[in-house]
Amino acid sequence: MLLEVIATTLQDAVRAEAGGADRIELVADLQQGGLTPDLELVKQIISAVQIPVNVMIRPHARSFHMSEADIATMLDSIQGAEQAGASALVFGVLAPDKKIDRHNLEILLGATSLPVTFHRAFDEIKEQAEALPMLMSYKQIQSVLTSGGAASVLHAVDQIRLLMAITRGSHLNILPGGGLTLDSLTSFVEATGVHNVHLGTAVRENGRVSGAVEEAKVRKARTLLDEIIQVNPE
Repeated sequence: MLLEVIATTLQDAVRAEAGGADRIELVADLQQGGLTPDLELVKQIISAVQIPVNVMIRPHARSFHMSEADIATMLDSIQGAEQAGASALVFGVLAPDKKIDRHNLEILLGATSLPVTFHRAFDEIKEQAEALPMLMSYKQIQSVLTSGGAASVLHAVDQIRLLMAITRGSHLNILPGGGLTLDSLTSFVEATGVHNVHLGTAVRENGRVSGAVEEAKVRKARTLLDEIIQVNPE
């Protein structure tokens, strides 16, 4: 059961690893949903932790539609993150009609050999079940981070189950995030059958975006997930 924790600082990353996280998603400006972090911070964190560090590539929070200049910025960020030692990249691009921007997606994928998580741009797509097979056609895209299109993933249990069914047996993992709490974690995982979870405010001080990651909360999440595996080993 993979546990991914959002980090915005070196301290966040160290605490997440100490608490038992399997992977870091490194972002800046979490209040805006996560933007590309500073390259020096990327280097510091990769040097400080042993677990994989997935780096967000998102130049602004205005929309998920990216201009030609935005794509150029993202290409520079991709190169920098890869050279810094990122384990994977996190990005997504949509056309103005809020469907996947396949042209620019392929430009970005072609700029790196790293695995990719398609981020919550996916949640602005109305017909997720139709869009998902397109993402599955790219072996490089290994995860889709999603709340199932809802304000909270806790309100999208049926949708997550549908997405899980579509990807079953494929290389693509559904990575649920957005609204998960420690109190809801066990019931959500058991109801959906997911094998990966993405935690942000659930493991932060006072449950706030602005709070720092708390090692004890990460450890609690790790314990809960491990207990699920012991009860349901398959």
